[in-house]
Amino acid sequence: MRFVVAITGASGALYAQRLIDCLADGGHQADVVLSNHAHEVIAGEIGELRLPGNFTKHRDRSMQVPFASGSAPYDAMVVIPCSMGTLARIAYGYSDSAITRAADVFLKERRKLILVPRETPWNLVHARNTVTLIEAGATLIPAMPSFYGNPQTIGDLVDTLVARVLDHLGVEHDLIRRWKCGPAGES
Repeated sequence: MRFVVAITGASGALYAQRLIDCLADGGHQADVVLSNHAHEVIAGEIGELRLPGNFTKHRDRSMQVPFASGSAPYDAMVVIPCSMGTLARIAYGYSDSAITRAADVFLKERRKLILVPRETPWNLVHARNTVTLIEAGATLIPAMPSFYGNPQTIGDLVDTLVARVLDHLGVEHDLIRRWKCGPAGES
């Protein structure tokens, strides 16, 4: 499968790195685009972003990216983490960057668009923008890790969220133990 992974300046670079690692391990391709502020957050949280050789990195200020056109064959786009500013621009069709233009394309083409907002708490503007995007066809997976699997590390917590994203992308994985199931889905 072929994906777009967009990373904004919201905290949560670990989520993006883990998603990229899982997609690469599964043999998938991805175009990765970072907002200007994403570089700062990545440097502060994980040092640097590791990209596999078959993943292409793009600048957010260039519209000369293949995924900004509806004619380009991509399966899905994930904005992880997604700042509330980016979420608002996508909700209102303000396509001022490669990330927001691509998200607009995915919505208009009825392709899977997953946004992973990390902001908390929300104000009413955030809630309304979120509803607008859900009504437009986007899937929102807020960065809320789960605890019922008894995570032992920060990596385990990250995996609870990335597993949900992979589920919605239709990508098989074994990151987590399923609810009321043993390893690999056993009951």
